[in-house]
Amino acid sequence: MKGRVFVVDDEERMARVIARTLVRAGFECEMHSGGESALEAADARCPDVVVTDCRMPGMDGLTLLRELRRRWPSLPVILVTAFGDVPSAVAAMREGAFDYVTKPFDNEELRALVGRAIDLARLERENRYLRQEVGRRYSPDAMVVESRATQELLELVKRVAPSKATVLIQGESGTGKELVARLLHFWSERVGEPFVAVNCKAFAEGVLESELFGHEKGAFTGAAQSRQGCFERAAGGTLFLDEIGEVNIDFQAKLLRVLQDGEVLRVGATRPRRVDVRVVAATNRVLRDDVASGRFRDDLFFRLNVIPIQIAPLRERREDVLPLARHFLDRHVAETGRHLSLSSEATAAIRAHRWPGNVRELENVIERAVVLARGEAILPEDLLLEQTLLPTPDAAVASAAASDGTLQETLDRATADRIRRALADAGGQRAEAARVLGVDRTTLYRTMRRLGLE
Repeated sequence: MKGRVFVVDDEERMARVIARTLVRAGFECEMHSGGESALEAADARCPDVVVTDCRMPGMDGLTLLRELRRRWPSLPVILVTAFGDVPSAVAAMREGAFDYVTKPFDNEELRALVGRAIDLARLERENRYLRQEVGRRYSPDAMVVESRATQELLELVKRVAPSKATVLIQGESGTGKELVARLLHFWSERVGEPFVAVNCKAFAEGVLESELFGHEKGAFTGAAQSRQGCFERAAGGTLFLDEIGEVNIDFQAKLLRVLQDGEVLRVGATRPRRVDVRVVAATNRVLRDDVASGRFRDDLFFRLNVIPIQIAPLRERREDVLPLARHFLDRHVAETGRHLSLSSEATAAIRAHRWPGNVRELENVIERAVVLARGEAILPEDLLLEQTLLPTPDAAVASAAASDGTLQETLDRATADRIRRALADAGGQRAEAARVLGVDRTTLYRTMRRLGLE
């Protein structure tokens, strides 16, 4: 069925004619001889639309409209009126009626009107739900902000959001770069327009140009029809270019021209198209190093880096770890219907962990613990955190002998030893060593340079 319709008319014959017309179009109809019975039934099973006669004994159509609007403001009401009573129907429109039809009415017109009323009512409900969900997720009150670094980050995002300036977000994998991009969109005047996210690393070199700029029919084998690119689909809104550091040097020149001119040229096209898009880019690489090595164009870097935002890794904002863990626990517990809490031992394990995978790793650990927990308290074994290897006796002696100095020096020595072991096990392959260590390659390279391991 397409929807439930209440047909309200004191003339049974007319009510049957209307109901029969709508049933043939797939609507579910329920007939009522007066406004009082329709209101009573609506309390039990709210209809999707009400079609009511304008003139009825007792509660007339206008009074019924007012009462329905008072109880269910978004419920569409359609008035059926005689030709000579059109002024009453116009008055009803001013009071919130969806529309009206005059007797004798056209069956197709009535069906189309009811269908349109139901579609618009459903869209309004969906939009209201989406606005509530977006507000719940992206409102300042919904954010977990404890550390000073996170507070300063959100203050910067709030100041930057209303502008049109291009933003470059840098930070390790899993720190929440896309969330920051979405906050920039949500807190801007573009919030009602599209937010389009593209992972530049996910597309091959030849495909990325078509994905971002679009293509014309016949531009290449398989291009059976013209297609808009992400720049055009994000018109009026925000385009999020994730993993921008992975784009090859040749394509960087084409991207730079789009950012400078505000025009895109589809693959196979001869005339560019104007686009109004706010671009937010993100990377887990250190782009300044890539610029110095010639891997990334300096002019594109400066065009993207109008407003730089650096997200600190989770290990550098320890105050956020437990509040985030509890936030994720509340979310996943609500989805499963279980009653769970973190035990003191699990809390201590979460505090002690280094979180190389940052916020993404923390959320995955909590989700896993919610699934694995046997009782009402999450235990350390439910977290399945990577265990720190116990040192051998010789290593313990060496560690004790080297314990003189600052805490940072001790940590640096331990880090260097761990990296050397990982590189040895990986046969010198840094990418494999980074995977084993649970960090991205950029973090490993930067740490090795700092510790003098190159």
